[in-house]
Amino acid sequence: MKVLLYGINFAPELTGIGKYTGEMAQWLAAQGHEVRVVTAPPYYPAWSVSPGYSARAYRHESWQGVDVHRTPLWVPAKPTGLKRLLHLISFAIASGPALLAQWRWKPDVVWMAAPAFACAPGALALARLVGAPAWIHIQDYEVDAAFQLGLLKGERLRNAVSAVERALLRRFDRVSTISGRMLDRAREKGVRAARLRALPNWVDILAVRPLDRPSSYRAELGIATDAVVALYSGNMGAKQGLEVLADLARKLQHRPDIQFVYCGEGSGRAPLEQACQGLPNVRFLDLQPLKRLPELLGLADIHLLPQRADAADLVMPSKLTGMLSSGRAVVAGARPETELGQVVAKTGMLAVPDDAQSFAEAVQQLADQPDRRRELGLRARQWAEENLSRDAVLRQFEADLHDCVGALQPSRA
Repeated sequence: MKVLLYGINFAPELTGIGKYTGEMAQWLAAQGHEVRVVTAPPYYPAWSVSPGYSARAYRHESWQGVDVHRTPLWVPAKPTGLKRLLHLISFAIASGPALLAQWRWKPDVVWMAAPAFACAPGALALARLVGAPAWIHIQDYEVDAAFQLGLLKGERLRNAVSAVERALLRRFDRVSTISGRMLDRAREKGVRAARLRALPNWVDILAVRPLDRPSSYRAELGIATDAVVALYSGNMGAKQGLEVLADLARKLQHRPDIQFVYCGEGSGRAPLEQACQGLPNVRFLDLQPLKRLPELLGLADIHLLPQRADAADLVMPSKLTGMLSSGRAVVAGARPETELGQVVAKTGMLAVPDDAQSFAEAVQQLADQPDRRRELGLRARQWAEENLSRDAVLRQFEADLHDCVGALQPSRA
């Protein structure tokens, strides 16, 4: 099967959508499929194009058996609502020629990731041109999130953009997303149930496993072996609710037995570092190499998952997969009725979103109860094994791809 993957993020980005599209492409190629990718140069989450790549040039490369076409785009150093919008539009425009050039190859399916939803018209156009099904995968509802987070404003603008979004979604042959609540949101936007598919984020449960010894990061960071480590690891952006992390560490600075490690990159890191200045219980790490991910996640006795309340049901944080697979308890800012809240209620403790005092109380409870931490960690690992295995998720996705292509065969003939 010829599979064309289209989206702004791809390997070697280590977090977010790029991690998953890269692993998907590599897995499909390993199964014998022909895979091509139209994407941008790696820039996320640092919002700076990686060394060796250019934001101004087209580039063709081979990666892990995958044919990759990289196109120019504009990357703002300090992304705001308007700048993010222009950033996405720049990729949609610049990638158009590389995308439409794939009509000579005639892919069997055109699969695109949202964000960037601005790429939807191009994906639909190519699919119709070659007579292939068009599949859109929604990692988060960027239109809804942009307005709810205040990145874009205005009722009239929201109504207009939402109408375009609904019209485009209904034209895709398949619409997938990463959680049950997000599938419900797609139904509310008018997508027929027969076209919906679940495609959850996954984790390599064989690579990310509970450590049976202290993580090597403890010695590197000078953290005592008997200290309780509360770890945040992932993108540091607008939807993460990072403001709570500085207040949390400040409220618990009287507990030297609880140490905080904040690892990642993004537009929110500099303000977080500024807010944590002078706190002896906080250490920062840059984004770490993928090969060290098991050691990094194993550093945690408690994983921290802050989440802005106004984004709670718009995203299912991808970082949760690694947290659960590492077999450690999680403290998450989520309401009990949300899907994130329902998962974490089984594997950790819930805190009130954006409330540092609630986070502090949960962290202290777990720090003082090692047996409970251990029990919750075992539950987390079990949940990951049963629901998040990479091979199981991608085997189902491969079957859904065959079904999607097969359903259109009569009309293509």
